Amino acid sequence: QVQLVESGGGLVQAGGSLRLSCVASGFTANIVGIGWYRQAPGMQRDLVASITNDGRTNYADSVKGRFTISRDNAKNSAYLQMSSVKPEDTAVYYCNADYRDSWGSRSIFWGRGTQVTVSS
Repeated sequence: QVQLVESGGGLVQAGGSLRLSCVASGFTANIVGIGWYRQAPGMQRDLVASITNDGRTNYADSVKGRFTISRDNAKNSAYLQMSSVKPEDTAVYYCNADYRDSWGSRSIFWGRGTQVTVSS
């Protein structure tokens, strides 16, 4: 089992920056990838960015060039640096862990989310 706790959300003006953090606990050695997702009111939860254990990253087109995902395995942490934010970035941001057990079975764990609000 893995527990994820997000932090760093808040209110930011358009054009500003924000850094989100996700701290994992539990069987973190079995995490093969971390993702950041977001969900605006009335909308589905969408992938923002993801990073694998070997550092490969993937970004949604809407955030390419503005957001950067990173991870610190020694601290069991992942980060989402948000720059040049826009009002449409307003959402609850969730951290997600892709977990594989000793038999190769896959599980997905979620944090509770952190609210990001961008004012125009």
